[in-house]
Amino acid sequence: MSLFQKSVVNKYLKNLNQQTVEEAYKQFQQFYDDAERIENIRLLKEENYQEGFLREIFVDVLGYTINPNKNFNLTTEYKNETDSKKADGAILLDGKAIGVIELKSTSTPDLDSIRNQAFNYKNNQTNCKYLITSNFEKLRFYIDNATDWEEFNLFHLDYNNFCKLYLFLSKESIFNGITAKLKD
Repeated sequence: MSLFQKSVVNKYLKNLNQQTVEEAYKQFQQFYDDAERIENIRLLKEENYQEGFLREIFVDVLGYTINPNKNFNLTTEYKNETDSKKADGAILLDGKAIGVIELKSTSTPDLDSIRNQAFNYKNNQTNCKYLITSNFEKLRFYIDNATDWEEFNLFHLDYNNFCKLYLFLSKESIFNGITAKLKD
């Protein structure tokens, strides 16, 4: 289910800083251009790669700063406002979750199977607009509701699709409101 209009996405893709995106893609390829490493990721349990996944994708590629670093805007194990349940990660603005991340291992091939759990986390955060689910191979991105999403296969992500991933999820796009404008 497409989250964005293709013509709008193409317009914003033209405005991306190509050098920045190319550097991010090279960084991404360091993690996902090695068949042996991908096979090792397939064998890992969620808890064995959760922090590594967040660090590699969201910090090293998309530009976030992870807790405990100064001025962090990404954290692991983020507790719901209303109960003791925790999302695997959260994107933070002024200390509040604007995005939650729910991760599973590749032994959970169907991301639909974790959608309800993930939206429960999102719906228990007052300011939360964005939701990301992933099984380390596929990454799905939602805004506001569960009916529309964008999905990326990280193990087979070419440059053009990487540009879209970067446009939708980079720190600059999220915090500068570009991602929300794309949807609107």
